[in-house]
Amino acid sequence: MAAQTNWASEGPEVNHIASFEIDDATSGEVALDHNELRGNELPRIIGNSAALRHVLSLVRVVAPTNATVLINGETGTGKELIAEAIHTCSARSEGPFVKVNCAAIPAGLLESELFGHERGAYTGAVTRGIGRFERAKRGTLFLDEIGDLPLELQPKLLRVIQVKQFERLGGAATIHTDVRVICATHRSLVEMVDAGQFRADLFYRLSVFPIELPPLRERREDIRLLVDHFVMDYAGRMRKRIKGISEEFMALVAWHSWPGNVRELQNFIERSVILSTGGVLTGTLTEVSRTRQDGSKASPHGTVEQGGRLHCSKPLQGTRYALGVRGGTAGRTSLRTLAEVEREYISEIMEITSGLIAGKGGAAEILGLNASTLRSRMKKLGLRLKGRASSPRLVYVNLSR
Repeated sequence: MAAQTNWASEGPEVNHIASFEIDDATSGEVALDHNELRGNELPRIIGNSAALRHVLSLVRVVAPTNATVLINGETGTGKELIAEAIHTCSARSEGPFVKVNCAAIPAGLLESELFGHERGAYTGAVTRGIGRFERAKRGTLFLDEIGDLPLELQPKLLRVIQVKQFERLGGAATIHTDVRVICATHRSLVEMVDAGQFRADLFYRLSVFPIELPPLRERREDIRLLVDHFVMDYAGRMRKRIKGISEEFMALVAWHSWPGNVRELQNFIERSVILSTGGVLTGTLTEVSRTRQDGSKASPHGTVEQGGRLHCSKPLQGTRYALGVRGGTAGRTSLRTLAEVEREYISEIMEITSGLIAGKGGAAEILGLNASTLRSRMKKLGLRLKGRASSPRLVYVNLSR
């Protein structure tokens, strides 16, 4: 019988509690208050890692102020959720939380969408239009993908943030506004400023209080909590009687690099729940395997599939698992522990990078890990770099002897 993660509740249900506290180290959950624009579907921040706790400490510090916040992070890291947390914990929580995705609206319509327009301002403007800045009065305006804001609109945005006033498109009357602005982007605005694609003065105005969101690969300790939460959530919605998650499945999920971060993990869990037929969630991660430059496929936890598939058997002694790699032609299965597979794969990558761990093209980048995380993993696996710097060799030292 495969080891599995069990839940006390037979019928999973998600409760939304009005608080912004990390309950305890077991739940690792931050529940957010009700928001009138999201209703009871407001999601919760799940996690208990040091990286996430640092982000939440910044949220608590900046939320009571009216400072402009710039949230940086890869796609799928939860930038909108952090923006909602800032709004919910601020004195503006009773006001509206209005969202604009600058990348989703055509450049020709974005000015009207943000600032509104008067009747006859352009062809088809048969009535006056109220913009997002007016709708967000006494609340918060969240400008997602701010790096995609056209250059010609940036001076107008800078003015409304600085002096709290603007004019509708085609209008002459000055409108005063009381809005807090929170922006988010997955792009490097510093590089865009250097390339002349983003105004330096607007960048400095937006980055009064920057918050950097860590990718999921830098907070792997949160993956199990996220999986538990998503499985319970989707099982409840789909009325599936899933009571646990196999440890083999959880081990594979925990070692995938998740380039799409929490959003990719969430979508994968939803798909897995849809496909599940029993009381224990099982499955493989071949759907999210990535193709390497050499054409071979890298499995989500780091081992390479050569003309076959990677699967897990029953777990062995605690957290060790037997991995069977079935060759495409031999048709025979050899069993190796997870540590052995990891050790072999890391050795292959280190050979490819000539011993380079950090930096561009280094082993850490290829494996989707922090350099410090990779070094720690190598130490745990008993891998040591030997030889001269010009021709380093990776050797295995059996630490158990």
